[in-house]
Amino acid sequence: MDRHEEKQESEGRLAKRAAVQGKGHTAHKQSQGHNHGHQDHHRMMVADFKRRFFVSIILTVPVLALSPMIQSFLGIAGTLQFPGYSYFLLLLSTAVYFYGGWPFLKGLTSEVGNGQPGMMTLIAVAITVAYGYSGAVVLGLEGKVFFWELVTLIDIMLLGHWIEMRSVMGASRALDELVRLLPSEAHLVKEDGSTEEVRVDSLKKGDVFLVKPGEKIPTDGTVVEGATTVNEAMLTGESTPVSKAEGNDVVGGALNNEGSISVKVMKTGDETFLSQVVAMVRTAQKSRSRSQDLANRAAFWLTVVALTAGVTTLIAWLLAGREFVFAMERMVTVMVITCPHALGLAVPLVVAVSTSLAATNGLLLRDRAAFERSRNIDAVVFDKTGTLTEGRFGIRGIINLEGGSEEEILNLAAAVENHSEHPIARGIVAEAKKRSLKVPEASEFEAIKGKGARASVNGRTITIGSPGYLKEQGITIEGNELQGHDEKGNTVVFVIEGKKALGAIALGDVIRPESSEALSRLSRMGIRRFMLTGDREEVARTVAGELGLDDYFAEVLPENKADKIRELMDQGMKVAMTGDGVNDAPALATADLGVAIGAGTDVAVETADVVLVRSDPRDVAAIFELARGTYRKMLQNLAWATGYNVIAIPLAAGVLAPKGIILSPAVGALLMSLSTVIVAVNARFLKISKTITGKTKKDDNNAGEVTG
Repeated sequence: MDRHEEKQESEGRLAKRAAVQGKGHTAHKQSQGHNHGHQDHHRMMVADFKRRFFVSIILTVPVLALSPMIQSFLGIAGTLQFPGYSYFLLLLSTAVYFYGGWPFLKGLTSEVGNGQPGMMTLIAVAITVAYGYSGAVVLGLEGKVFFWELVTLIDIMLLGHWIEMRSVMGASRALDELVRLLPSEAHLVKEDGSTEEVRVDSLKKGDVFLVKPGEKIPTDGTVVEGATTVNEAMLTGESTPVSKAEGNDVVGGALNNEGSISVKVMKTGDETFLSQVVAMVRTAQKSRSRSQDLANRAAFWLTVVALTAGVTTLIAWLLAGREFVFAMERMVTVMVITCPHALGLAVPLVVAVSTSLAATNGLLLRDRAAFERSRNIDAVVFDKTGTLTEGRFGIRGIINLEGGSEEEILNLAAAVENHSEHPIARGIVAEAKKRSLKVPEASEFEAIKGKGARASVNGRTITIGSPGYLKEQGITIEGNELQGHDEKGNTVVFVIEGKKALGAIALGDVIRPESSEALSRLSRMGIRRFMLTGDREEVARTVAGELGLDDYFAEVLPENKADKIRELMDQGMKVAMTGDGVNDAPALATADLGVAIGAGTDVAVETADVVLVRSDPRDVAAIFELARGTYRKMLQNLAWATGYNVIAIPLAAGVLAPKGIILSPAVGALLMSLSTVIVAVNARFLKISKTITGKTKKDDNNAGEVTG
């Protein structure tokens, strides 16, 4: 796909998502219903393959026992034969061929009817040739029967498809189990303060329910009373309990630890976090995979190769003067060995494993094709606030202007700000708690609108004021201690007593401790790192310098964020955008890959291709590591599933027959089976970086790599 087509796809994706968002909750519920219908159909198919496999296995036992080749191998030739046994073999094999082989025969009809012969065509041709030839031998044609190869081939195909389909269901089945873990009842708080046991599905937005220690939270909501810690490991993978108090959001399914809390219902049913997670994973599993298209193309060409090689082998041996039986046996062997069921498993198993890995590690893939394209991303644009930074004020420096200590200045400021909910006040108080200072009680608190706050601390009137307040009061500051903070764009407030400034506190947005590691990992992958923010130039420059970003865009208005993404794309880069706010949504949709921080807004989450459950920028690097590892696994499997034919087909055709080396149909079937096992095992070795679960690998260069 060229750049023009990709831009069209991005624009189409944006329009599509805008339309989806406009449809509202009704459309979402319809989508959920469709997902459930699809999942039920998938379960029925899994059950059907399982049933056909076990019936075929039962019928296979007597076929193996009566097959002359198996008897010779076991040294019991002729002991189990009886008059008409060959017709009994034909009867049993016919049952396996039509019952066990029906999905492949049906698939052949569908693929040929659509003009797209592929995997099912390849399998159906192989089993039909084996069955037709063996049946003709029983009815009088001179030669050997290959019934045991036929039935075991079908058994292996059915087993492979059964395993494949169960694997593909793995991620969503695990998530369904999460939903089942939700409690069925809740303690509804009535107007008089008493509680009543009600079914969770009867809760409405605005209702308040009580969660006692040790209970699971029934649905998403906001704490309105009480404080506790909750275990969200089942949702985010993080085992560390998370503190929750009044005003904090809680998610249905999380376990309440030690305190009782009253929670106001904010979301119910399909709107809840868990329901949306299940829907995302199901959508990702259904989304068309370009790598699967690659597997289908490989199957098409193998079908052509199988037919061509088979017919060519037959004609070549006949022209060489060999008997028809030998020539036909060579042709059948070629047809069997050219039908690698491994090719059918090569991509789907890797897709299933990677989807499950992603889901269980907090990477929710909403668009599978976009995720696969992310292996080619060479630039990532991060929103600053809430993504690379925590979106809260932290202390960047304390300047004493009158010879006191930093702790004294901070103590006085924290005493005053303890009575304020302003973000700057919270940053000052948090720093005092971090340093374990004994903050004195303040009285006579007074907010100075737009300029600061004042209170009495130990009998002293202390004011926390802005530079504007100093200017208004005619207070001057000598020296250039503050100049550095001004240049960095830090916010400075002053601790004032009377007409004297005792000190100053510089605050800035707190950079997430994980951001540096995330950016280092991206750099090692050769991915350029950019930052996009509406903040001032000085602030953006400071953050970019501390994190070692390749470049940044500052003072960008919300409506212009998508334009910055297009600028990078026009330079030939494949761009990923990471953000969490409403104003990030257009940029998320415009980028080649949109990544939403799960703690962000619903609009950002709905617009993205991948959603991060945790607000951890290291998970952004993990996306690309997993995508690259997944693609490598797919290539390895495809290479093995098709590449072994380069050696196997000539041997099956008999090119080394003059040297006494002849590959029998039995060995051909064995090689095919071995190929299937290798591909299945190889897919299972796909790993994901340990840093996702909070542990840091010493060497992240191999993150997402296969270990087998």
